Amino acid sequence: MKFAPAVIGVTCVLALLTWLLLNGLNFNSVRYDRQLQALGDFTRFERAMTREVLTARAGLSRNYDKLVQMTDAYDDALTRLRETPGLNAEETRAIDVLSARALRQEDLIERFKSRNALLQNSFAYFGLFSDKLAESDQRALVTASSALAAAMLRLTLDTSDVVARQVQDRLEELSLVQAPPQDTDSARALLMHGQMLHDLLPDIDTILKALVAESNNREQDAVLALITRRQLASRASARRVRLLQFMTSLLLLCGVVYFGLLLHRRAVTLRRRAVFEHVMAGISMRFIDSSRERITADVETALQQLAGCIGADRAYFVGVSGTTTSTYRWSRDGIGIAFEPGWPDRALSLAPRFDGGEGGIVYIPKVKAAHPDDTMNLLEDAGVGGWLCVTAVRGHRDEILGFDTVPPGALEYWSEVSLFRMAFDAIGNAIRRVRLEGEKERLQASLQQARRMETLGTFASGIAHNFNNIVGAILGYAEIAEARIRSGGRPAGSLAEIRRAGERARELVEQILGFGRRGEGRRERVCVRTLIDETRSLLAASLPSHVQFEVNESAEEATVMGEPAQLQQVILNLCNNAAQAMTEPGCIELGIEVHDLQQPLSIGRNEVGPGRFTVISVTDPGPGMDEATLERIFEPFFTTRPDGNGIGLATVREIVEQYGGAVAVQSEPDAGTRFDVWLPSGGPDEAVPVQHGPDLAFRGAGETVLVLDTDRRRLLRHEEILAALGYEPVGFTRLAEAIAACRVAQARFDAALVCHLPGGSSIELAAALHAAAPALPMILASPSTRELAVSSLETSGITELVHHPLISAELAGVLARSVAASAARRRVRRAAAAR
Repeated sequence: MKFAPAVIGVTCVLALLTWLLLNGLNFNSVRYDRQLQALGDFTRFERAMTREVLTARAGLSRNYDKLVQMTDAYDDALTRLRETPGLNAEETRAIDVLSARALRQEDLIERFKSRNALLQNSFAYFGLFSDKLAESDQRALVTASSALAAAMLRLTLDTSDVVARQVQDRLEELSLVQAPPQDTDSARALLMHGQMLHDLLPDIDTILKALVAESNNREQDAVLALITRRQLASRASARRVRLLQFMTSLLLLCGVVYFGLLLHRRAVTLRRRAVFEHVMAGISMRFIDSSRERITADVETALQQLAGCIGADRAYFVGVSGTTTSTYRWSRDGIGIAFEPGWPDRALSLAPRFDGGEGGIVYIPKVKAAHPDDTMNLLEDAGVGGWLCVTAVRGHRDEILGFDTVPPGALEYWSEVSLFRMAFDAIGNAIRRVRLEGEKERLQASLQQARRMETLGTFASGIAHNFNNIVGAILGYAEIAEARIRSGGRPAGSLAEIRRAGERARELVEQILGFGRRGEGRRERVCVRTLIDETRSLLAASLPSHVQFEVNESAEEATVMGEPAQLQQVILNLCNNAAQAMTEPGCIELGIEVHDLQQPLSIGRNEVGPGRFTVISVTDPGPGMDEATLERIFEPFFTTRPDGNGIGLATVREIVEQYGGAVAVQSEPDAGTRFDVWLPSGGPDEAVPVQHGPDLAFRGAGETVLVLDTDRRRLLRHEEILAALGYEPVGFTRLAEAIAACRVAQARFDAALVCHLPGGSSIELAAALHAAAPALPMILASPSTRELAVSSLETSGITELVHHPLISAELAGVLARSVAASAARRRVRRAAAAR
């Protein structure tokens, strides 16, 4: 049915063109030509017959065959004229008049032929007998016959009555003459033929006069006028049809041009779409193999290609996930267009002010502010001439794909604009995929490291008892020896060092055991310079004689938060590894520097910063390591020495990463090795927090949070975290107590945190609590959210999920959203109650 209008239109156009074709051919012109030809033949043969009659009258022609042929052709021309198709009544009447005249003409010709034959015969005999009488001996007979011949000659030239009377008189005179017997017959024959000529000549001339009189062109002119008038009318109609054909041709030409332009625009659109899809295919293929190291370059390349499709000067992709903002930018080289301060990060908050429709696409061909308070002023301040942006909100993640300074004619069809939704999805999915892959790799590495540390802990636990017995024996014998020698001497100092080393060994065993269990332990402010001084004395007794030790300190005081024994273990392991790698005399250099990072910095497999960091560097001139060895040096139990155990560097990295730092290593074969340990630091007079706190924007303002956890020790820990975040925690270990508190004062709490219940169902606890306080935002802390169904979460009233054990940064963001939502609902209820 959708093709019916097109079929009807094509049929009407074909019918119009057929009608114009038939009328434009002017078939009547052939009919008129035939009529004119027949009328011309009729007139020509009529004149030819008259001419032939006159010729026969003059005696120049005695054969009537040609006259008969002309008469037949004359009749044929009249027949053709009469049988012409399409004659109207007026033409038929005119032809009938012409036919009547033709009949009269033919009748006169027939009369002429019969009389003219007698006339010619009589003339012959009259001349013959006149010649015989002219030879007569009788003078009177000769005179009378000669006078008769002369009068007859005048009669042939003039058949008037006077001349005819004279011929009659001569005939009478001749009849009165007595002819000799031998001339009597001739005289009698001469008189008879003379009388016949006297009668025939005037009659024939009368016929000729009537024939000539009938040979006028009045009837032909009348017929010709009718034919000419119809022919002119037909020609005028043909001219009008040709004009209509011309106009129709112009209209069809305009239609063809119009549809051609439409097809051209469609072709251009398809070509542009094909180019864009080709670009998208290339971008997608590139993103398939993209990695965390290449994602920035791949996204910038994709932005460059997309901007090239529409001629934009700047392109960017901004994504916000939690408190992390990822920004990718591209600008055209050589045109001096730089991003304004804060742009394009401000585009995330600016895009919602414009109507992006259901697709979240904002397209402004030309940015021009209508008044001082127009939102367009913000775009103009950012140097945006034409703007195209694609936005989306997925859960707690905001993303935007934008193009600045887009030429006005770059995008003519909304379908082209909608194509950038595919580009937005492709880039966003690639970034999220790479981020998730990186997170997966990090988690896998953490899991692998945890398993290795678990193995290390098991191994350490297995030898801890025997090792502690040995250390205990050393300490016991050292105390006995100290009691038997005089204090103040060199032996007493040596024994003190032995006892101190034994105590450090015992602490080290405890730290290794705690490290294998990944416990945090007790942390305190540690002065790095003091720590190095204590470590120097231990190294002085353990380093080989061919190895020297130097410390290069910065003028700035450096402090870190941690356990001194663990930090000292880091330095001892690094220095001992460096000494064991040196087979020739050399010097181990230990450096201390303080760095203030304004932007995150990738160190080794981790990213640190921003913030203040203390860097402890250990450099040795040993043989160095190749790339294959560098990739495995931090693996537990991996070693390149026959007498090594492979847990030193693994312990170093585990301790440093536990404190929020990172370890970097630089080494080449025959070029030495350098280890850089980055540890979070503070100023000389400020304490360094145990871990990075959440963003101040997510800190609480004294809001009350209900905490439900069946384990009292975990409950106390959770209350400490909430108090550190700025909230007032109210903890319960029993569900009944929590429900009773909610029923007594529902407005007391701003949010509820239901913690993981080992061996039980935390969702059931949340559902029971939600039934008592339906308006209270419920936050569920669970180790894994994969097995949780969305329907069960909605039924239980759970609005947010956090991981268990709790992470301060994640919990701060979730609480901020929940408290804000709770406050908004309270305002709505108060406004409704006021009305």
